[in-house]
Amino acid sequence: MSSALVVGYDPQAIPGVDGEALRAALDAELARFGEHGIEAAMTLVVFDESAESILISSLTGHPWDVVVIGGGIRKAEQLLPLFERIVNLIRRHAPQAAIAFNTHGGDSVEAAQRWL
Repeated sequence: MSSALVVGYDPQAIPGVDGEALRAALDAELARFGEHGIEAAMTLVVFDESAESILISSLTGHPWDVVVIGGGIRKAEQLLPLFERIVNLIRRHAPQAAIAFNTHGGDSVEAAQRWL
């Protein structure tokens, strides 16, 4: 079975956003992976000193086939340093994994399938 790790920004940490509703949508997308025969997990981070250790733990906890980086991390200019850190951590701690990018929380399966 193929495997995918989805890395996203924690919706509870985004001011002015209904974090619970966004988290429910992300969980629904995670469930869609199973419908496509893909083992999947999600790691949500915030832009602070905890991000690196959380990511390393997720990246090394399983031999992922693909890591999908969410648009919320890539598209926000102020998160560029976090995005760069994530890409380099993937290269270092999950070098076997392809790197994919979704456009929003509802197309992570399709992003992963491009590389599986």
